[in-house]
Amino acid sequence: SSSSFSADWSMACIGDADPFTAAIPATKVELTVSCRYGTFCVLYTQGIANREWREVSQKWDFFFFFFYDMLIMFWFSLPMQDFLGQAFCTLGEIVGSLGSRLEKALMGIPGKKCGTLIVRAEELSNCRESVMLQFCGNKLDKKDFFGKSDPFLVFYRSNEDGSFTICHKTEVVKNTLDPVWQAFKIPVRALCNGDYDRSIKVEVYDWDRDGGHDFIGDFTTSYREMSRSQSQFHVYEVISSAVFLNCCCFWVTFLQRRANACPFYAHAGNPSQPTSLHYMSPYQLNDYAMALRAVGEIIQDYDSDKMFPALGFGAKLPPDGRVSHEFALNGNPQNPYCSGIEGVMEAYYQSLKSVRLYGPTHFSPVINHVARYASAVTDGSQYFILLIISDGVITDMAQTKESIVNAASLPMSIIIVGVGPAEFDEMIELDGDEERISSQGRFAERDIVQFVPFRDYIDRRGNHILSMARLAKEVLAEIPDQFLSYMRTRGIKPGPLPPPYTPCPPPALHPLLTRRVSRI
Repeated sequence: SSSSFSADWSMACIGDADPFTAAIPATKVELTVSCRYGTFCVLYTQGIANREWREVSQKWDFFFFFFYDMLIMFWFSLPMQDFLGQAFCTLGEIVGSLGSRLEKALMGIPGKKCGTLIVRAEELSNCRESVMLQFCGNKLDKKDFFGKSDPFLVFYRSNEDGSFTICHKTEVVKNTLDPVWQAFKIPVRALCNGDYDRSIKVEVYDWDRDGGHDFIGDFTTSYREMSRSQSQFHVYEVISSAVFLNCCCFWVTFLQRRANACPFYAHAGNPSQPTSLHYMSPYQLNDYAMALRAVGEIIQDYDSDKMFPALGFGAKLPPDGRVSHEFALNGNPQNPYCSGIEGVMEAYYQSLKSVRLYGPTHFSPVINHVARYASAVTDGSQYFILLIISDGVITDMAQTKESIVNAASLPMSIIIVGVGPAEFDEMIELDGDEERISSQGRFAERDIVQFVPFRDYIDRRGNHILSMARLAKEVLAEIPDQFLSYMRTRGIKPGPLPPPYTPCPPPALHPLLTRRVSRI
């Protein structure tokens, strides 16, 4: 295929809403996949515990869970199975990209540019309507030298980024300029995702046996406009021709905003000893590291620059041994940012070699640290998530409660993961699920704290991947509702979508003038 060719597949994604045996709110999403150069796409997803790939069938659907980052593989080939390239990404990467639109280079053939994957995600509406449509044409343009045309219609749904995706094709009516296509029933969600005023583009083609279909013309309509045809014909002009809507009968969004900043924070025993919770084993992650990675790998997909400030607390710092409850893990207080979760992990391991872990355990300094940033961005453009990992008893409980009450009015959430065998009664008290936290008679505006003891989610068979998945599910389950509660109480609505995508270079030919072969 030429560089301007783009083949599209639409994959509705809705399946088992319960990956870890507990019912959790989820969002139905649809992926639209395009690939420059490729014409045949197979999608695979990876299992949680065994990491085995399974092929996705044509109509297999799934839910998007904020706490679980499903890994997806896209495999492209020609119709005769010639491999063209592959790409890997997570569902969170797609949803968290600008406009929920992700581009990735295809790989797999050494020394060759394999093309580009373009995948979009859109939240599916709860619209359950279907519509029966029938179209006919009158005096369509003649494209065949011998005989008349063999016309058919192609319907496109407009996407949120201004692009279009094929949602229906009619049958071909042979040898006529006045076709009457068969009536067809289609879900309104497929046509416009429940948005009655969203543009629907319809193209008219003259079918050719070799696939080089001749373009006759097109028109644009909407579901609302077509619905008026219940009482009258609706005529659409196609160059010098006309297409009539003959009859129309009826049967009775978290993704648009992303968390832009997700700071991480960590806090006994000598890290070189196996008895320490910070023990740096060459064979497996300690509990702190597992908690960092479990939550961080999910959150980082929703951060635009993947730069995370990482702080430690409860340690003596070189060279003078002063105790700090708010120090940069990377050793640079002027720039505590780490690149991605891997950067955070590296800073954590390096800090264990340079600082001396020490008590007591103060939470309020790091909470106030994040609150200062959150108080400067209250327009909904950013939302901050603070992860605290600790094994100790909170020694500044009154100050911590006051900090949380103050932070409850800001765009931020706090996740606390308790590691080790200690009792966590005070940390449980900070979780406002049963009783809203208060300080000096003042109650928090909303619940922003989620506490989880890691030991409750460790897999007894030693499967650390499953342990991390269970932890991430539990600690992140409340974040979407906390995020939305802040936006709703302040009347903040989703901002404008990014400008429509313009392909570069522009197509040299109309898309359907090139043969399309698709499996999905």
